[in-house]
Amino acid sequence: MIIDAHQHFWRYDPARLGWIGPGMEELMHDWLPIDLAGPMAETDVEATIAVQATGDEAETAFLMEQAAAEDWIVGVVGWVDLTAHDADARIADWQAAGPLVGLRHQIEGQPARLDDRGFDSGVDAVQRRGLIYDVLVNHRQLSDTVTFCAHHDRHTLVIDHLAKPAIAGSDADFSAWRRAMAELAAMPHVAVKISGLATEAQPGPGEPPDIDGIHRHLDAALELFGEDRLVFGSDWPVCQLAISYGDWFALIDAWARAQGSDCRAKLFGANAASIYALNL
Repeated sequence: MIIDAHQHFWRYDPARLGWIGPGMEELMHDWLPIDLAGPMAETDVEATIAVQATGDEAETAFLMEQAAAEDWIVGVVGWVDLTAHDADARIADWQAAGPLVGLRHQIEGQPARLDDRGFDSGVDAVQRRGLIYDVLVNHRQLSDTVTFCAHHDRHTLVIDHLAKPAIAGSDADFSAWRRAMAELAAMPHVAVKISGLATEAQPGPGEPPDIDGIHRHLDAALELFGEDRLVFGSDWPVCQLAISYGDWFALIDAWARAQGSDCRAKLFGANAASIYALNL
C-alpha cells in the first residue's frame, strides 16, 4: 500500500492559519479531502496521514471528522496542549475518539518548547501512550533538537521535512545540516520524513526548486538513517507553492526506484505503517 504520511486539510481562516502569509495566496482557501482525491488517484497513493496545521484542539477534532468520513485517511497527527496539567487525560480522550497516531506542535515558530519542562512532561505522556511525536523544526534549531530527541527516547520521534534544510544554500549549510542529522541518526528511535523539501529548495519565492539539491539531501538521509527510517510525505497542499502533488511524487518515486525495490516499498508505505502503527 502506498501511503502519504504527511498532508494537511483545513477550512481557511486567516486568524487561525496565521503562518499563511504574502506570497502564499494559493493556500488561502479551503483544502479538503475532495481536493486531494484526484491527485491521489493519479499517483496510486492509497492512504494518508492527516497532520495538524495549527495549534488548537479544534484542529484535532476537524481532522478526526475527516478521517471518520474517508476510510483512506488512516491516521491523524493532531494537536494537544502538552503543557496543560491534564495533557495525559486529553491525549487518552483523543486516542479513544479515532485514529490518532501522533501529535505535533509548531516548534519551528516556538523554539523555547525544545527546552520547556512543562512541554517535556507532555511529550513524555505522548510516548508513554505509544504515540509518535512529530518534531517540526528547521535547520537552525538542530542543535537543540538533538538534545530534545536524546531526552525523549521512550518511543519513536519523527523529524518532519528533514528538519527543513537550506537546500538552495551553501556547501557550508549542507555540511552543518548533515553533521546534526548524523547525531540524530545515531539515535535508533529517530526517523525522518521525506516531505516538505520542494518549498525549502526554492532559491526564492515562485522559483523552481533546486532538484539537484533535493537529491543531495535525499542521498544523505538514506546514508545516515537507512531505508527503515525514511517515510514519504507530500506536505500537500503546501507543496503546491513549489511543485504539484504528482510531480513531487514522481521525483521521489524515481529517486527511490534507483535505490532498489526494498527501499521504495519501505519509503512509500511499509515504514509509515510500522512506525505509526496504522490499522490497515
